[in-house]
Amino acid sequence: MLQPHYAAAQNSTDTSGKVPIEVMPGTGRLQYVQTDSGAINKLIGNVILKQGENMMYCDSAYFFLERNTVEAFGNVRVVQPGSEATSDYMRYVGNAKLAYMKSNVMLTDGQSNLWSEEVEYNTATKIGVYTQGGTVQNETTTLSSNAGVYDMRSKNARFTGEVIVTDPEYNVVSEDLGYNTETKLVTFYSPSVVTSDSSILTTSSGTYDSKNKIAHFTSRSSVWNKEQYIESDTLDYNRMTGVGVAVGNVISLDTIQKTTLYSGRSDYNEKKKTVLASIKPVLKQINGKDSIFIRADTLFSAAVPKQRDSIIRTIGKGKNAKQVTEYLPDTIGADTSDPRYFIGYHHVKIFSDSLQGVCDSISYSTVDSVVRMMINPIAWSRNSQITGDTILLYMDSSELRKIYVPNNAFMISQSGPPRAQLWDQVQGKTLTGNLKNNTITDMLVRPDAEAIYYAKDESEAYLGVNEATSERMRILFRDQGIYKIIFEQDVKQKMTPLDQADLPNMKLSRYQWHINRRPRSLAELFE
Repeated sequence: MLQPHYAAAQNSTDTSGKVPIEVMPGTGRLQYVQTDSGAINKLIGNVILKQGENMMYCDSAYFFLERNTVEAFGNVRVVQPGSEATSDYMRYVGNAKLAYMKSNVMLTDGQSNLWSEEVEYNTATKIGVYTQGGTVQNETTTLSSNAGVYDMRSKNARFTGEVIVTDPEYNVVSEDLGYNTETKLVTFYSPSVVTSDSSILTTSSGTYDSKNKIAHFTSRSSVWNKEQYIESDTLDYNRMTGVGVAVGNVISLDTIQKTTLYSGRSDYNEKKKTVLASIKPVLKQINGKDSIFIRADTLFSAAVPKQRDSIIRTIGKGKNAKQVTEYLPDTIGADTSDPRYFIGYHHVKIFSDSLQGVCDSISYSTVDSVVRMMINPIAWSRNSQITGDTILLYMDSSELRKIYVPNNAFMISQSGPPRAQLWDQVQGKTLTGNLKNNTITDMLVRPDAEAIYYAKDESEAYLGVNEATSERMRILFRDQGIYKIIFEQDVKQKMTPLDQADLPNMKLSRYQWHINRRPRSLAELFE
């Protein structure tokens, strides 16, 4: 009895090609009412409606014929191929295919569920929108936010306002992020924090593939892993392999080793504990109140290999028995507390308040706290310059305590004002200098020691220039300059008054003065 009235109303008013809503057989009590605002069907009990492939169920409904809309109450269900939506109440606009659902709303595609108290659901596009708070659950991952949009076809969702992602392996806090319930790809659109048992990631834009644990961050981002921290303008990080690449204003900290590494690019391996820094890298090593900075074209850092354990086995019996040593596999330092070594290649510069230097290559190990300057090394301490085939700088927890040159050692110190062009010089095979409060106090040169020294009296007046050789020389420093030279064993010396000395040629065979190469400020290393 209802169906002829419904069909007539649709045929006379719907000329736009919109799909009409049909009342299906099995619907309970039906009542047709004609009002000034149009015809209404009042449906009570086991209501079944259909629009195209969409089936709608509820306990009762008002069906507005001319407007092709439905107002449904109680146990509302919208069933489509591959998806379903349920709620306590729904207002459905058939021509627009929009369902406004309230109270205990749930959308599901069989794999993921969306819950909210109020959802606007488009049955044509299968997109659900909520603005009063909602939650999406996919397998073990739960996402909640103040507002959100979920596309059940593409599986893409966008969440805004107090977004929280909870997963057994990670958690995310954000204000705006996207998530694909099928690929489990998280897309960041605002400052966000990703935490796990082993790391903390922060970013403002980029993606995190939670299935494969791969991060691709395109804004200033950071990774905190136990005692190591790295931040950069862009960051790629694979939690499975532990491999990461940071590019742009990179800052890498190691709180255990008390080092900070600045660079334009940093390639690191979390599992092997290696870091390769390039594009103007600078290493900062904290030593008490002082810090030493090392600049090179490339800096590499890794854990010091542990010694290989071995066992001795006896093979054979009797006269044929022999012992064989078997080495267990190497174990590279997997703990951040393990000692580390650093290697710098080419155009190396060193700067600290007490010491500056240049060389071609450098190495440093936290095992012995020794900095090794190699290939044309030059070191400056206060007014003194030291050169040799190699220069070793011995550090302790608070300061530089010793300088050692094992071969072709040469030390030069300016005497008097620069315009005087007078140089105190000492050379020999080896040189050992001791420091206190980061200042050279004394120096031992041996063997084959030679010196050119401008001697002064107590009033700092020049007595003359002293040329000497001996097996050993001990040099004492005061006020950042040479105070006294003590000659030991096979001493030969000659004192010449200044007015009789050939001052321009008062130079030892290894004489060199490279003051123009000396780093003058910390900013020079970061240029």
